[in-house]
Amino acid sequence: MHIPFLANWLNRHETEQGAGLAVALADDPEGIAELFSECEMLRAQARSAGLELDQTPGSLEALDQLMPRWRRDPEAVPWLGNDAGFYLGTVVVRTVPGTAWQVWPNGRPMIRLESGRELDVLASGVSWAMTGSPELSQAYAEASEA
Repeated sequence: MHIPFLANWLNRHETEQGAGLAVALADDPEGIAELFSECEMLRAQARSAGLELDQTPGSLEALDQLMPRWRRDPEAVPWLGNDAGFYLGTVVVRTVPGTAWQVWPNGRPMIRLESGRELDVLASGVSWAMTGSPELSQAYAEASEA
């Protein structure tokens, strides 16, 4: 069912949320990047497998090798996927020159490469958590080549 005023209200609300995060990112990019890098659920999953995440490309390769036990819990997959996306973005931003976090008008965090290309790292993370593809290390390699 299409209710025009409701659609307009929802879009307005998403834009306001995105504007708030965009302002916070502009005001304190290092603080927001630190917040994005926490990824507690992913870190706990890695720790339980004996892996310490050190925000390097090698840690992405190690994550790709983990046994995906989290897929047994369908409620955990999207949360873990978001964490994986934030972690992927953190590694790219910290290791690929000219890359930075940005926020789309709807509030979705993205990374922008020096070339201007935007990557939806959260979508990559969720896909990785659900299916194992694309591998996080592969997504990183593509971002670092651009």
